[in-house]
Amino acid sequence: MSHPQDQSDPHSGATRRDLSTPTVPDGFLVAHLAEETRRRARSAHAPGATTAGADPDLLAALRDAVDDLGPVLLAASHDLSEHPEVSFEEHRSAAALADLVEGRGIEVVREAHGLPTALRAETGDPGGPTIAVLSEYDALPGIGHGCGHNVIATAGLGAFLALAAVGDRLPGRVVWLGTPAEEGGGGKEIMAGHGAFDGVDAALMVHPFTYDIADPLFLGRRQLRATFTGVTSHASAQPFMGRNALDAVNLMYTGVGLHRQQMPPTDRVHGVVTAGGERPNVIPEHAEMLFYLRSEHPEGLAVLSDRLADIARGAALMTGCGVTLAWDEAPAYLPVRGNGPLAAAWTTRYGERGRTVLPPEVVPRMFAGSTDFGNVSYRMPGVHAMVRITDADLSLHTREFAKAAVSAEADQVVLDSAWALAAVSADWLSDPELRRAAADDFEAAGGPVDVPSYFGPTSAAPAGGER
Repeated sequence: MSHPQDQSDPHSGATRRDLSTPTVPDGFLVAHLAEETRRRARSAHAPGATTAGADPDLLAALRDAVDDLGPVLLAASHDLSEHPEVSFEEHRSAAALADLVEGRGIEVVREAHGLPTALRAETGDPGGPTIAVLSEYDALPGIGHGCGHNVIATAGLGAFLALAAVGDRLPGRVVWLGTPAEEGGGGKEIMAGHGAFDGVDAALMVHPFTYDIADPLFLGRRQLRATFTGVTSHASAQPFMGRNALDAVNLMYTGVGLHRQQMPPTDRVHGVVTAGGERPNVIPEHAEMLFYLRSEHPEGLAVLSDRLADIARGAALMTGCGVTLAWDEAPAYLPVRGNGPLAAAWTTRYGERGRTVLPPEVVPRMFAGSTDFGNVSYRMPGVHAMVRITDADLSLHTREFAKAAVSAEADQVVLDSAWALAAVSADWLSDPELRRAAADDFEAAGGPVDVPSYFGPTSAAPAGGER
């Protein structure tokens, strides 16, 4: 976003700000906090939601189907764990999951929606409302399934296969999507650009964690690569003839650190130096940093992006270097937008498996990462529930969590989650009131967002130009 005191620089073509006056802080967060307070007050005094849900006989049939699938699902979960594959390279994993679906007589689209390792299958009545159940199966380099995507994959698969077993009784359509490259690659956003969610009205998935939460906080995330260009010179004999690109990197890193005082508590910025020179006696003419920016609100992510661009521009000015910013080499992630009625349905159904889903705000909000499901949740109502696979206080993205993802407790979570995903899908398909409530909640939160254009152009551009 531009500032009212911005001016065009006739020499560079970039936007230069009148530095005699400060920028005006964006008031979006104050407005968000006020609305959040009003929403919590309404929720505290509102009666519990009551919807009819699916027919008990249909739910019983789904329960039996999940029980029958149990050995197959657990074998698949352990198989994925033993053969981890990183983003965009999940060829074996995708093939194994597709084989299981095809083995039950269901057609699978492989290499779906623009990605060689993406999958799609459908069941039910294509003329009715449509809900999608998602599976992730990419792993982490050197760590394996340290985010537990083997649990995500098989829970989603189990829900779809259970629903397919009663497909002729479903008053609508269920789409199963195998979504690669969640770990930084933005697979769901790439698939969305190739029509994966066209005609889909709602979406569901689960993610393993150390707590059971129906409506967790997930931050939006952008990537920024800042490349500084200086002038090389002998660092001892003629340092005054150089312009030090590594100094610019140092100043930008320091500027980001100082900016943290003005950041909302749930904002995050973390970066690494990816290039900084090769020899001490040569002033570096090329230096580079890669940052991740995260925020709880899309507007906050836009504001944070502007601040990082300003800091980069300031570092370049102080050192006499040039700077180029490249945004979102992989698709940006929006925060996950929760949906109250769907979260309530999840809490009920998962609770029927003996689970206690924690209310919002119980788990500290500092436990927040990012996911490309956020982009899905700004297109349609959705739930990205967290499911507890261990009592231990384990961090995600560790070998210890990968081990927990194939524990006996995680195995039970696969089955319980498969049942709850199938049951909530059946509730949503069967109950017009639930569909209407979920749609109303989605519209009240702002309705659909044009995700690809939200942050504007994302290719490399001179600092001070358009994002």
